[in-house]
Amino acid sequence: MPGIIGKKIGMTRIFSDEGHAVPVTVVEAGPCPVVQVKTEERDGYQAIQLGFGRKKEKRTPRPEAGHAARVGLEAAPAILREFKLPGAELPDEGSEVTVELFAQGDKVKVTGTSKGRGFQGVVKRHGFSGRPASHGHPMSRNPGSLGPGTNPSRVIKGKKLPGQMGDARVTVRNLEIMKVDPERNLLFVKGGLPGSRHSYVFISK
Repeated sequence: MPGIIGKKIGMTRIFSDEGHAVPVTVVEAGPCPVVQVKTEERDGYQAIQLGFGRKKEKRTPRPEAGHAARVGLEAAPAILREFKLPGAELPDEGSEVTVELFAQGDKVKVTGTSKGRGFQGVVKRHGFSGRPASHGHPMSRNPGSLGPGTNPSRVIKGKKLPGQMGDARVTVRNLEIMKVDPERNLLFVKGGLPGSRHSYVFISK
């Protein structure tokens, strides 16, 4: 199986066998029902569609409710995510993917949506050092010169400028699974993960 859908709970720390404090992010992952299986013959590629969470009935469109009921789910999942499985054995529709897919010490990649920071300047957005902050300098955090004036007499494309920061899809690779708790459907992943608390993340090997 390629991965699982989860929700960030928060951060804490656990102690290694050597007594070192290790910062971890706690993720509630699964159980994720297999809502749909896509095959090479019918769809042109192999993949599975996993669901996570539970959507309120009054907020569920009828097509989504029917899509979930087709595999025996009582309620439509709050989120759906497709994982490609080229050349692998496909599971049955209606089966579940749990945290037992992972083991302590596994290396995973985690994808999420980073926190939105709004419109920010170049110092915060790109790490510019800024200009002199003393001796009466009027603009200590502006970007300064944006390029030559005579030729080409314009700002070159790709120049780092102020703008919207965050609220973007971010993937962090080579994170280590420090602990797996199948009874509570929890994964303890070393380090921080993109996104705010209670945001969805996608974990795959």
